[in-house]
Amino acid sequence: MSEQSHRLESRWDDTVAKDLDEPGKLLYRSNLLGADKRITNYGGGNTSAKVTEADPLTGEPVRVLWVKGSGGDVGTIKLDGFATLYLDKLEALKNLYTGIADEDRMVGFLPHCTFALNPRAASIDTPLHGFVPFAHVDHMHPDAIIAIAASKNSRDLTKDVFGDEIGWLPWRRPGFQLGLDLAAFVAENPNAKGVVLESHGLFTWADDAKACYELTLDIINRAIDWFATKTEGKTVFGGAVTTSLDETRRRAIAARLMPEIRGRIGREERKLGHFDDQTAVLEFVNSADLKRLGALGTSCPDHFLRTKIRPLILDFDAKAEGGIDAVVDHLDAALEAYRADYARYYETCRHDNSPAMRDPNPVIFLIPGVGMLSFARDKATARIAAEFYVNAINVMRGASTVSDYQGLPEQEAFDIEYWLLEEAKLQRMPKPKSLAGRVAFVTGGAGGIGRATATRLIAEGACVVLADIDQTALDGAQADFAKRYGADAVRSVKLDVTDEHQVAEAFTRGLVEFGGIDILVSNAGIASSAPVEETDLAMWNRNIDILATGYFLVSREAFRLFRRQKLGGNVVFVASKNGLASSPNASAYCTAKAAEIHLARCLALEGAEGGIRVNTVNPDAVLRGSKIWDGEWREQRAASSKIEVSDLEEHYRKRSMLKVNILPEDVAEAIYFLASDLSAKSTGNIINVDGGNAQSFPR
Repeated sequence: MSEQSHRLESRWDDTVAKDLDEPGKLLYRSNLLGADKRITNYGGGNTSAKVTEADPLTGEPVRVLWVKGSGGDVGTIKLDGFATLYLDKLEALKNLYTGIADEDRMVGFLPHCTFALNPRAASIDTPLHGFVPFAHVDHMHPDAIIAIAASKNSRDLTKDVFGDEIGWLPWRRPGFQLGLDLAAFVAENPNAKGVVLESHGLFTWADDAKACYELTLDIINRAIDWFATKTEGKTVFGGAVTTSLDETRRRAIAARLMPEIRGRIGREERKLGHFDDQTAVLEFVNSADLKRLGALGTSCPDHFLRTKIRPLILDFDAKAEGGIDAVVDHLDAALEAYRADYARYYETCRHDNSPAMRDPNPVIFLIPGVGMLSFARDKATARIAAEFYVNAINVMRGASTVSDYQGLPEQEAFDIEYWLLEEAKLQRMPKPKSLAGRVAFVTGGAGGIGRATATRLIAEGACVVLADIDQTALDGAQADFAKRYGADAVRSVKLDVTDEHQVAEAFTRGLVEFGGIDILVSNAGIASSAPVEETDLAMWNRNIDILATGYFLVSREAFRLFRRQKLGGNVVFVASKNGLASSPNASAYCTAKAAEIHLARCLALEGAEGGIRVNTVNPDAVLRGSKIWDGEWREQRAASSKIEVSDLEEHYRKRSMLKVNILPEDVAEAIYFLASDLSAKSTGNIINVDGGNAQSFPR
């Protein structure tokens, strides 16, 4: 099945597993399975083990079900991510069950089965694991298996591939009844090793952790091998009708489209984007069957919960008149049609007690010749949605090549998407942070103030593009932020702010990675000190180039983007006390900083009508962590003040009215205030972070 066709290899290491107890082996097995997206997608599937433990009250041995807790991910789960339940109490719930109408009520009884006061909530799939009479159970969502499960004749295909070793059950929404169905199947088929669930996934079981893991891999590999044989030489997706553009053009089009889409779907709630143009995606978006298969929707519940039931396919023909501009011109109509169809889906399928209709905008956008865009409330969710749709593409590829692909019926899809239990889970999600869904572009991002600013903004939910001319420092900052906050939170790009082409390319990188930019923190800086008669033209030009022209270039690019997005915008200049208060022997630096401040005022005037705010922070003497102060500037300013270099920090502390040192974090706090909605009614303003200096009072 395309790139997914390589066989899975066992990664079980007996030397690792030999000293593990049963919960430890369950964790080990789970992490191995979840590490490969061909086995299951992020957050999808679950694993379990039935373990004999001492009852904490009586000390007597009892059987305990360890099962992945609600909302967890098997690839990254830790032991505390598993729910634990008394098996006998779980079995006793069968006596309370009265039929399908009882499904939601049964979930409310699961906490009463909790073992050892474990706070981890049990998932809706718990009965599916508990009622199968084997010690170890895997439930995975492999593309190769779901391709069978999503075929119209999936029962016959399951028989062809696996004989009597793997059974088949018709589609049923996960829950208590499906657990009973599985138990009945095992009772009637004692030699079966698993079952394919129509339109859903795979269950396998064994009485040993390693045996269960290797059985799961073997069943998936058999499906992979079967598809490889059946699809060899066959035309996929009806053949290609569009040719992929080269990578540079694909990225350019993504950068052109993503802010336009984001601006139209992110007015109520900001969205972040993800671009994917891997081979599997291009094969699908370029195909004759794109519209037909795309309209059928996804099959596996995990897929459409992340991607919505179907994507929006944009009509793009690189050879047609207008090209990508024509797509942009048609975006409003395309989105309106999608929203109208989603409203029809909701109204047709809703129940009297259904939650209110949620965001009707698409999550997945498919563009022939270019690839796939996905949008969600944060970068990780947008990326994961794209991963899920790639899973769906692989499923459609396999199913439509050997049979007829079928998506989940709309009513079944709706009943899962708007399940009251799913709504309750959404309502329990934490309130978004103040900068959630926003992207900040920070120049000088690898230096002291830049890194402190990125830290502050990421802590409030923003994603950050770090831009800096120092590649070594940039690489270190990128690695540090990725480790602390996750790779989705940060990107980095080498940038000389005086280079017009590099500035445009750096913004393009940010657009492709996140879908847009909301905040520009213009912080790139240098400093120099010399009496005016010793200030050569190169020194003068370098200060003006970086501190004035550089600020102009990044601001111009940001304004162009903000105008296209139509979501407002926010620019914060990091200028200096020296922009308001002159200093001896620093005419080039002070003049350039004054230019920054006046540029910010001019931009505040120009941007106000479009909701673009422009403000300035004026630091003074931020020595710690500063790349500027690590160079000659420290010696030059000490000489100018006729003091020792080692006394400089104390000199600046005493010089301030408040007798304080200024740290990068102090400047970052002011930047955050101006970049956030806390200052939503302020533009053209200056905040001095200098400990107090009467000469630099704004006036």
